[in-house]
Amino acid sequence: MGMSVTISAATEHDAEHILKLQYLCYQSEAELYGDYRIEPLTQSLADLRAELTAGHALVARLGDEVVASVRGRVDEAGTARIAKLIVHPRMRRHGLGGRLLDAIEARFAAEERAERYRLFTGHRSESNLRLYRSRGYAPVATEQRGPRLTLVTLEKEAPAAVAASVVAEQGAGPDPFAASA
Repeated sequence: MGMSVTISAATEHDAEHILKLQYLCYQSEAELYGDYRIEPLTQSLADLRAELTAGHALVARLGDEVVASVRGRVDEAGTARIAKLIVHPRMRRHGLGGRLLDAIEARFAAEERAERYRLFTGHRSESNLRLYRSRGYAPVATEQRGPRLTLVTLEKEAPAAVAASVVAEQGAGPDPFAASA
């Protein structure tokens, strides 16, 4: 009988495991862009711990092993900035990245006042771009980062923000749910 993957909030004790996994996962990105000095490969344990305490972080575990992670925070403008969605290479292509993305969006929706979700990836990272588009994200900006890398920023509105914009568009007309006499 196989074990199932569980998703939960990351703790301080997960920091070293997340950093090792991050280092493993970003090797393919570094190779893709020919740059092994990208921030996920140079981030210190202290910086990662600071990220964990400043926002939300989730881990996916297979038994006791951390096999995936994502983190992010909501800024003053109501933008949930999602970062470093990583999945162990042997666990890729099984829907775990999508499950983690859905889980952190749900966490922001439940605990924070997020109006939109924003993330970024490299322009050559086709599997990342495909995942984000399949979850409703659309490109909103690009930024050149050196001779080989262009970051693509993608965004989508949070469900509460979508509902609020629909109500605003409908105006203050009659209440469609009011009982008629």
